[in-house]
Amino acid sequence: MDPDNLLCFTSSCWTFFSSMSLFVAYYRVSTERQGKSGLGLAAQKWRIKEFLTPVDQLIGEFCDVQSGRDDSRVELQRAIQMAKREDARIVIARLDRFSRRVSFIANILEQGIGLVCAEMPNATDFQLHIFAALAQEERRLISERTKAALAEAKRRGVILGANGQNLAAKNRKAADEFAAMLRTKLDADLMRRSCSEIARHLNDAGIMTVTGRRFYPQTVKNYLKRLHAISPSPTKGNLLPGTTS
Repeated sequence: MDPDNLLCFTSSCWTFFSSMSLFVAYYRVSTERQGKSGLGLAAQKWRIKEFLTPVDQLIGEFCDVQSGRDDSRVELQRAIQMAKREDARIVIARLDRFSRRVSFIANILEQGIGLVCAEMPNATDFQLHIFAALAQEERRLISERTKAALAEAKRRGVILGANGQNLAAKNRKAADEFAAMLRTKLDADLMRRSCSEIARHLNDAGIMTVTGRRFYPQTVKNYLKRLHAISPSPTKGNLLPGTTS
């Protein structure tokens, strides 16, 4: 290679590497279900992917599964350590996925960590503080409006938590029906055995609990207590194993 071409090649390499930026991606989802299903997480990954340029390098990805109110982020601390070690910046998809607390974001920035928000890549540290303050105030206002609405509904006589009560009633009915079905699987001889033996018998027969799990001695005892409570029999007496009428 002649000197002119070598100089041109060297200059191109220098330009490429000097323009390359190192990033560590950080994601947060609020629940385990979101983490497993990809809801929320997939959108964050897509936004960060769209932000990165061909010369950027993503050297690590970390994800916490917990509420934004909880500042004890194990994976975030790992991301910070990698960013410091590799002289990289942390990239997040949205500021509210990171935190809505000004103090939390300020603490991260005070550690000398470069923080980039893919949703607003040109935002300065000062602007990130402002946006975080606005988000924190929005959360406070939402909380106040929610409390006021619930108080007004209660004043009007609305029964709060009705959906939860209906679901609990539905679950109790399903458990009662399953307990009644389970009684048909237990003959008189088996009923005289211990709960451990009954549980082993049901598991060997491939019978699962109402939630699709294996039987354990305490599970058997709970079901039989439930069955005795909903349909006590004066002729058969106690339905618990090891007892007689």
